[in-house]
Amino acid sequence: MKKILIIEDDQIIANVYRNKLVVEGYLAEITSDGEAGLKMTRTFQPDAIVLDLMLPKMSGVEVIKQIRGDPEFSKLPIIVLSNTYSTNLMQDAWKAGATKCVSKINCSPKIMLELMRNVIGGGEAISHAPPKVEGVPATKPAQVAGGTDAEFQAEFRKTFIAGLPATLTVLRTALQSLVKADTEVARLEHIHELYSRINAVSSNAGLAGLVAIAHMAAALEALLKELCEKPKNINASTLRTVATAVDFFDFLFDHGTRPEKLELPPASILVVDDEALACRTITYALKKVKLQSVSVEDPNAAFKLLSENQYDLVFLDVDMPGMTGYELCNKLRSLPMHKKTPVVFCTRLDDFNSRTKSTMAGGNDFIAKPFLFIELTVKALIHVLRGKLQPAK
Repeated sequence: MKKILIIEDDQIIANVYRNKLVVEGYLAEITSDGEAGLKMTRTFQPDAIVLDLMLPKMSGVEVIKQIRGDPEFSKLPIIVLSNTYSTNLMQDAWKAGATKCVSKINCSPKIMLELMRNVIGGGEAISHAPPKVEGVPATKPAQVAGGTDAEFQAEFRKTFIAGLPATLTVLRTALQSLVKADTEVARLEHIHELYSRINAVSSNAGLAGLVAIAHMAAALEALLKELCEKPKNINASTLRTVATAVDFFDFLFDHGTRPEKLELPPASILVVDDEALACRTITYALKKVKLQSVSVEDPNAAFKLLSENQYDLVFLDVDMPGMTGYELCNKLRSLPMHKKTPVVFCTRLDDFNSRTKSTMAGGNDFIAKPFLFIELTVKALIHVLRGKLQPAK
């Protein structure tokens, strides 16, 4: 019987994978932090490891490095569960020696089973019922052993959706604690707490097949992780983005609970900035998360594009020659197709008057330069998803 070690701090997700693997004839064990996972690797002697990258006590990347440093485990298959938006972390995992990286929000129990069969072989369905797992809806043995996830996922989704009001309350409470924090130590503590809460939402929404919630939570999780690791990036702009994202879950929990394919809806985004480097930076950040954009440096050329094309989101610089961002925003609001198109001002001007002017000009949001790539991603997702999911009037 092939042995699999699952190193994952989300107990529900870990138990769901273990259930599937055990029913299919594997021996699977779970540990919830990096240090314990490393110790169990040496005692359990698994044939493969399933490893989350964001773990307490020791990161997944460090676990991989430690394992690969031991000649006994130099070729041990390591399947990494990664956050879709933590691309740098994923690259670090590859460099450290990961065998395969898969997006956590796309990895159903069936996909995990197929990965194991391809990587280490083995696995034959057994007839007895899977062990009962706390926090996971009950499933019929035939559903799990038969290799189809549809009925299990539907039941899991029902349980997940039923818990969304309580989840929203928890997220808002964590956000309020963060906002009230008056020291860097306290802010970091509450950011980490919020990160842990969002991590669970991301994983469980992915397992439930709820694309909008899963992607939004994964992006916010990546931003919070960045702030935990680099506290110097905690500023008024990033905290506003975190607060806006948490508030957006109220909308998502109402409008994003239909099961869909785990892909973002296609979107068309216009980036307007007279600095070529700024244009490239924004379009690069959007491309990394598969959001397509067009950039233009001349505001007059931008208005022509807006007159001829529909866009789902517009990023605008403020100080541009010939026409300011405020003026361009006023003009685009005169176009019937762009009366309600979300506009995010992206500028070095981060004072109260500038934010007020952006709102008066018809802007919907504001992000300060220099910005984190993942912060801009979170902003973009909020506005794109709101537009795609907003009920037609």
